[in-house]
Amino acid sequence: MAYHLQDKVVLITGAAGGIGTACAKELYAEGAKLVLTDVSQKSVDTLAAEFAKERVLAKAMDVTDWESIKKVTSLSVSTFGKLDIVFANAGISWKESAYTVFNCEESEFEKIIDVDLLGVWRTVKSSLPEIVKNKGQVVVTSSIYAFTNGMCNAPYATSKAGIEMFVRSLRAELAGKSASASVLYPGWITTPLTEGVFGGDRLTTTMREIGFPHILRKAIPPEKVAKALVNGLKQRKPRIIVPARWVPIQLFRGIVGIFSDWYLSNHSRIQSLLLELENRTKK
Repeated sequence: MAYHLQDKVVLITGAAGGIGTACAKELYAEGAKLVLTDVSQKSVDTLAAEFAKERVLAKAMDVTDWESIKKVTSLSVSTFGKLDIVFANAGISWKESAYTVFNCEESEFEKIIDVDLLGVWRTVKSSLPEIVKNKGQVVVTSSIYAFTNGMCNAPYATSKAGIEMFVRSLRAELAGKSASASVLYPGWITTPLTEGVFGGDRLTTTMREIGFPHILRKAIPPEKVAKALVNGLKQRKPRIIVPARWVPIQLFRGIVGIFSDWYLSNHSRIQSLLLELENRTKK
């Protein structure tokens, strides 16, 4: 049966980012009530101003802090009377430049893991009693990096692969409770996180162009992700892959992975660019 979004209460982390904002607008258009969270109160207040006050709650929330999450979750329920969907979307990557595992800062690597992997775990865990009670849904923003090589972006890719398995496991566990969990796999999206590989950084832009076939290099706007998310929620899809051209890669990930790992390891130009990157970012 179709899952209707009218009057459903949706908590969104990373709501002020490109995907979060687009999804908030699309969900609102479907009649949902929104709990908008991000690390900055100003950013969610700005977004909330676009919606009717009675259908939105905007609160700063730190996904690395259990108490912050629990406080907002509790406030969501007391404000709207329930919580139907949690959209664990918050994510970060390298601050200034791409790094290899060899020359990255330990603290930055672990910070990305803390936000992108453990932050999802904390958000989902805090919301689960309400999700189960209301036979609702969990959806997390993973990435094509869950099944493609994470070269130069290892902590981000590690997190996205980790939350994929987390939610696959969770979906099976929730089935008997009439609740569900879904993984959102965006491809290249036009957001600040991808500016470097789309012309902002010569080295990583060149690596993307060499490392991916032409059809997989193109970026799409966050609005397309939002439409795919809404469609996936209505159908309780286990996997929401957008754009659809990534579906064959996901289906044949085992074979594609073997080939791509070999290709990246043996391509002399890519290996040369990696050395140049490490020299540029040498500590």
